[in-house]
Formats: sequence, structure tokens, C-alpha cells
Amino acid sequence: MTVHGAYRGIPRDDLGYLNSAGRPDVFHRANLPRVGLDDVAALATGVMTSVDLWLNEGDLVTNLTFVSAGTAAGTPTNWWFALYDPTGALMAQTADQTSTAWAADTVKTLALATAQRITRSGKYKAAINVTATTPPTLVGTVGAKPVLSGEANLSQTSGSGLTTTAPATIATPAFKRQVPLVIAT
Repeated sequence: MTVHGAYRGIPRDDLGYLNSAGRPDVFHRANLPRVGLDDVAALATGVMTSVDLWLNEGDLVTNLTFVSAGTAAGTPTNWWFALYDPTGALMAQTADQTSTAWAADTVKTLALATAQRITRSGKYKAAINVTATTPPTLVGTVGAKPVLSGEANLSQTSGSGLTTTAPATIATPAFKRQVPLVIAT
């Protein structure tokens, strides 16, 4: 066993509560613990926001879930979720929800067009786009810009003028301070 400072346990096991506390005993992966979350303005109309989401080999991802916070979507015209592989290539997208309302403080779980069996453990990207007069705020947190060489953005934006379809790749990502909560089931 590797010793990590004065701690002699397995850090992964000790920190497991961060990903599963208070959640049902069913398959799920989340990018954030359910503590310390708040209302964050993570979206700009027609601009995709994506966050890292660790997935394990063998996971079967059928749905993505985001949660609106204090502000509802105002006059949405298009909105969808998508899953990208570690290289930034699109794996699957949900159906475009067009003008379907998204109220404040509401959980939205959308099915991917095709369920994705994960063949390699790693950091995938879960993405959301809302094209609306006013995009909803989301439940999430605020993250710091990468500091060390090789660190990735916890949240990033890409694209503009997006409507019905997720881009084939995440191109020219830009750092985003607001990190929305996403859950894969």
C-alpha cells in the first residue's frame, strides 16, 4: 500500500461519499458532490457548456441530468444535452427539446439518442446547450482556472449560435468559472 502523508487508507475509498452521499443505490456518476452547490449562471444562449465527468469502463450511460436553479429558461427555442469522449468527439446527443419549458428549481433528465457503453475509463465531457431569450441558471459551483501545467478546465464553453445539433467536436474551448452539476445514469 502506498502511504499518502499521514493517511494510511485508500483515498478513493475514503472520498467515495462525495459521489454517492444521499443518492439511491443505482448506477450514477456525478461531476460534483451534492454539498456546497448554489445557483450559477453557467449558460449563455446558443453557447455549449461542457464539464468533465469521470466514467468507468463498462458503465452504460443512457441519460444525462442537469438541474435548473433560481432562474427558469425564458422563451427557449432549442436545448439539449450531449456526451463527448475524452478526445472531445461527440458520442451521443439527446433530442432537441425545442420550446419545451424548463422551470426554475427543476431536474431535467434526458435520454441520449443511443445509450453509450464506456470502453475505457477516463474523463468524458457532459455538455448542455440552451438557446433562449434567457437561459436558466443551473445548480453548480464556481471553479478556479487551471493553475498547473496539464490541468484541464473544470467547465468550458465552445461554439456559438448553436440550435438543434451538438457540434461533432468540442472546438476551441474557453475556460468557464461556473461549473454545473451533471449526473449520468
